[in-house]
Amino acid sequence: MTPRGDGPALFISDLHLSPALPRTVQVFEDFLRGPAREASILFILGDLFEYWIGDDMLDADRTSGHAPAPATPASEPLGVFARRMTAAMAELSASGVPIAVMRGNRDFLLGKRFARAVGAVMLDDPCVFSFLGQALVLSHGDQLCTDDVGYQRFRRVAHSPLGKAFFLTLPLRVRMRIADRIRRRSAAKGAHRMAYADANAHAIATLLDAAGERTLVHGHTHRPARHVDGRRIRWVLPDWEFDVDPPRGGYLQWDTHGLRAVDLAPSAT
Repeated sequence: MTPRGDGPALFISDLHLSPALPRTVQVFEDFLRGPAREASILFILGDLFEYWIGDDMLDADRTSGHAPAPATPASEPLGVFARRMTAAMAELSASGVPIAVMRGNRDFLLGKRFARAVGAVMLDDPCVFSFLGQALVLSHGDQLCTDDVGYQRFRRVAHSPLGKAFFLTLPLRVRMRIADRIRRRSAAKGAHRMAYADANAHAIATLLDAAGERTLVHGHTHRPARHVDGRRIRWVLPDWEFDVDPPRGGYLQWDTHGLRAVDLAPSAT
C-alpha cells in the first residue's frame, strides 16, 4: 500500500473495541477525526475488536429478518456497533488516508467484506513496510509468543483454513455466544494487561533475520516499550483501555524525525 502526501505513518493495535468500552470507543472515534486525518497511512496491527466472529456480524440486529444478537454488556447491539465502527473508518479512508489492517488473535476472522466496508487493505502477518528510505517489519505479535505452547497449538487449529471454515458454518447467534463466553473468561482473569505471554527473543531474531531488517513493530503483549538488542530494535504498541483508571493507550508515529510513541491517555482523563 502506498502512503499519501507527506504526513506521518501511524501504527495502532489492541484496541479491543466493544460496546462495553464506550470511552475507548470515543477515543478511537476522536483519533480517526483528529491525528489520523493528518497521516500518510494508518496501520491497525490486530485486535482492533474484542472479537470478530465473521463478516456477517455486519448483518446482525437488522430489522430485515436477521435474528437479533444476544445481549451485550452495553446497550448498543453488536451488529449496530460493528457497522458504526466500519462506517467511522470508511470516513477516514474516503478522506484519502489509506488504512491497512492486520488480523489479530481476537479478530482473525476479519474478511473481504469488512475490508470493502472500511476501504482497507488486509495485511499478511508478518509483512515489511518501507517508508522514508527505511523499512519496518510489522506483526500482530502473537506468533512471537512461542513460550505459550498451549496458545500456539490452539492458534494452529483455529487459524487454519479448515478451522475457520468450520467455525463460520455455525449460526451467528452460536458464534456470538462462544465469543462472549471467551470474553467473560478473559475478563475474570484480569485481562487485558497481563493476559499474554511475552515475545520470545529467538522468535524475534528469527523473524528479523528472515526479513533482512532490524526494526520490528508489533502489539499483542500489552507491554508497550522500545527494546534495543544490539542492532535490533523492537517497538511494542500499547493496548487501549480508557474505561479503567488510570486510562492508557496511544500510537506509534513515524515521520522525518524517526519513530516515537504518542500517549493519548492525558486527553482522555
